[in-house]
Amino acid sequence: MRRYPIGIQTFADIRNGGYVYVDKTEYVWRLRQEGKYYILSRPRRFGKSLLLSTLEAFYLGRRELFTGLAIADKPYDWAVHEVLHLDLNTKDYTSDDGALQRMLDSALSKWEKTYGLSPNIPDTDLRFADVIEAAYKKSGRQIVILIDEYDKPIVMNLFNPARFDLFRSTLKAFYGVLKSCDRYISLAFLTGVTKFGNVSVFSDLNNLRDISLSPAYNAICGITETELRDNFGKDIQCFSESNNLLGREGAEILRRNYDGYHFSVPLGEGIYNPFSLLNAFADLRLGDYWFKTGTPTLLVDLLKRNDTDLSILNSVERTEGELQRLDPAFKDPIPVIFQSGYLTIKDYDISRRRYRLGFPNEEVENGFFEALLPAYVSPFISESDADIYKLVSALESGNINRYIEIMQSFMADIPYSGESARIPERRFSDVIYIVSRLMGLNVRTEYSTGRGRIDLIVHTERYIYIIEFKVDSSPEVALAQIEEKGYCIPFLTDGRTIVKVGVEFSTRERNIVAWQIS
Repeated sequence: MRRYPIGIQTFADIRNGGYVYVDKTEYVWRLRQEGKYYILSRPRRFGKSLLLSTLEAFYLGRRELFTGLAIADKPYDWAVHEVLHLDLNTKDYTSDDGALQRMLDSALSKWEKTYGLSPNIPDTDLRFADVIEAAYKKSGRQIVILIDEYDKPIVMNLFNPARFDLFRSTLKAFYGVLKSCDRYISLAFLTGVTKFGNVSVFSDLNNLRDISLSPAYNAICGITETELRDNFGKDIQCFSESNNLLGREGAEILRRNYDGYHFSVPLGEGIYNPFSLLNAFADLRLGDYWFKTGTPTLLVDLLKRNDTDLSILNSVERTEGELQRLDPAFKDPIPVIFQSGYLTIKDYDISRRRYRLGFPNEEVENGFFEALLPAYVSPFISESDADIYKLVSALESGNINRYIEIMQSFMADIPYSGESARIPERRFSDVIYIVSRLMGLNVRTEYSTGRGRIDLIVHTERYIYIIEFKVDSSPEVALAQIEEKGYCIPFLTDGRTIVKVGVEFSTRERNIVAWQIS
């Protein structure tokens, strides 16, 4: 049986314990050769901590751990460096304003004891500078500084502006020490989930190289298709046999569910989520492994707060600057959704310098819409999955009357308050879109044609539904618009039956009150 390093983030444990290891040491060598100060942004559970542990083992001269790996034959003397490794992921920073200070005090005190320092100053940045200098003097070699989840204290206080600013100010001074102590440092590497922009946290460290969107480091974390084929051929076979899949079916299902991440342009190989992939091999079944390790409650709140059109999520465009622009106001929720790993790069328009984003795979897309459903409809709707499958059956069989009746019951559960009370038609559109995506249907909202925008198009194997909504206006008016605007024309040669539906939504009843089919 193969041993999969699920949840194991220590390089030495993986190598000594006989766990599967996908060789990423070529990147360790590249980092050493190409620069000195780096920052890497990747979603959670993508191997950032393991990467830092690998760097630590390398700079501590633990050559025996790298036997047989790409870096083993490089021209290197395996000299031992002092390593300062700080993991900010181990504490809850939402409790009080002193949480970050206590975390830094704890790390500094440990280092000060190691290097024989007796601090008499309260300033964490000055104490950090003294530790760096003392570590250098101990060995006479430049030291290595590794900081894991550099942004955790800030991320956990996105909706607490005062604490957000306090922690950002503290970290800005703390990280700024790296520049003033440059002569003592061989390598400084910081990882995190988000990028708050060099201006906000790293303005004092303007020599930091961000490799998050660098093509050379696209696959520094995660597993590529080539790595999957070279390291997990028998695992794919076992997965396929266990699930009664033939030929390439098993590999294709794994690809659809866990592949699809891109962290650079032009797009190279897609990246598999390593946490989900290894869990699927260990359990010999599909599961929402990565998604269940963290619920996107904050992101759902941001979407609702900003009244975001949900249909754009799988084809939204932003510039690189916009994707890095985060602040507690969050007038645009897309950057934090992208940086958290729920969206990834799908394409890049070089002339307009705009990235097109979308969901990386089915695990993320389905999980995200499942998280949206109770937030947009009712906290109890997730217990009524049977109703969603009834919707599938209704549409696949052409029973549009049954489909709308079930949608009426969904709409009756929507709590209307705040923005949803002011624009109920938007909430109505959101609910239909979420439910349709959960049903696995090909659905488009606000579909543009040469003569207008179709409110909703749903494709099934046998039918194409063209649905037009009217608020406080009859379904006959909606059907007339479908005819007058020629909404059916782009689909006339498709071969499937076209069903035209006019729907009236009442602002007084806050629900569907009438519909007509043609």
